[in-house]
Amino acid sequence: MNIILGSTSPRRKELLAAMGFEFRTMSPDIDESFSDEIPVEKVAAFLAEAKANALVDSLEKDDLLICSDTVVIIDNQILGKPTDRQNSHEILSQLSGNTHLVITGVALKSLHKTKIFSVKTEVKFGNLSDKQIEYYIQNYNPFDKAGSYGIQDWIGLIGVEKINGSYTNVMGLPTHELYVAIFNF
Repeated sequence: MNIILGSTSPRRKELLAAMGFEFRTMSPDIDESFSDEIPVEKVAAFLAEAKANALVDSLEKDDLLICSDTVVIIDNQILGKPTDRQNSHEILSQLSGNTHLVITGVALKSLHKTKIFSVKTEVKFGNLSDKQIEYYIQNYNPFDKAGSYGIQDWIGLIGVEKINGSYTNVMGLPTHELYVAIFNF
């Protein structure tokens, strides 16, 4: 099959390439809003499927489309991408000393088949000082990241105390589960 990654995320491209797959990319243009009626734990899968549905008309006979979306949840609230430096600081302060949930929804789609799944990972941050948070924001510009951080960045190295689940899921693509799903598709 011809694999298409429905994302321009550098992290997702890097992970899929590291898995040994050759692929091309497409970028879904969707409204990423969602109804408050959708339970927070189902939002990532909902958005991944919406991205796949937006690109389905571009698929040909032997294409396999992979779309995903990652959300960060704390206290049953989704923390999106930060809007500015202050919002980034607020988000990271909220994560400091707490455990949050990272859910990545994945949609695999061909012309005749669809598979949707989600992977959950718990992440526990140690206590972060204002100085550490400011250093991270200034040097790593986490404005394109759900929850305002990348686990593979400096803050993940010094701030993440423990994870329960897939590390690559927190990066935005649960590689083990995706590999299995591709070969069972």
